[in-house]
Amino acid sequence: MTTEEATDTRGRILRAAAGLLEREGRDAVSTRAVSAAAGVQAPTLYRLFGDMNGLLDAVAAYGFEEYLRDKRAMGETDDPVADLRRGWDLHVEFGLSRPAFYVLMYGNGRAGGSAAGRDAAAILHRLLGRVAAAGRLTMSVEPAARLMHATGVGVVLSLIATPEAERDHSLSELARDSVLRTVVTDAVPADAGVSPLVGRAVALREALHTDAAGADSLTGAERALLEQWLDRLAGRS
Repeated sequence: MTTEEATDTRGRILRAAAGLLEREGRDAVSTRAVSAAAGVQAPTLYRLFGDMNGLLDAVAAYGFEEYLRDKRAMGETDDPVADLRRGWDLHVEFGLSRPAFYVLMYGNGRAGGSAAGRDAAAILHRLLGRVAAAGRLTMSVEPAARLMHATGVGVVLSLIATPEAERDHSLSELARDSVLRTVVTDAVPADAGVSPLVGRAVALREALHTDAAGADSLTGAERALLEQWLDRLAGRS
């Protein structure tokens, strides 16, 4: 099989598996059903994807690619917090419009999650990194990402599990605004309860990762010590 033939066959298998997933659910995505729908033999499926987990990862990525296209089309503005808010809304929209793919990405309980889920996490880190660089994050990027991820995924899975006629879509907005109030700050007045030092520490911590030229002026030991100090300051609220 040539590289071009393998690519065509892989695409045909993914389309077949994605169709089964959307029409009939996860249990319908079996080796036999996918092979029959794609017109291939089971050994071809295993040669291209390794095992069923490999196929499911690829199917999740196939569905998630549409979400990624939407995110890329969304672009970025001069307001990183507004972009973060829109990213949350698009995440929820994807989950409710493509629930079978979303559950495959986030609801399978596999250690480390799916590859598509990790791609989504990288996007969230980048969005939060922009907020941090603007000095508007109240904590370091990693805990902020964990909080937003856990809350967002929990909300979407809860809504998916609720009959559509009974869903309260304001739940997503309430959760989003609550998380943003926790991880994001505006220009902070003196009595707001959040030290401006926190945002500055987070911004500098993020800059160490994005400005390689500047960071190279420090030795490894100096950089590690600076990161430790900044992490300690960023953890203060």
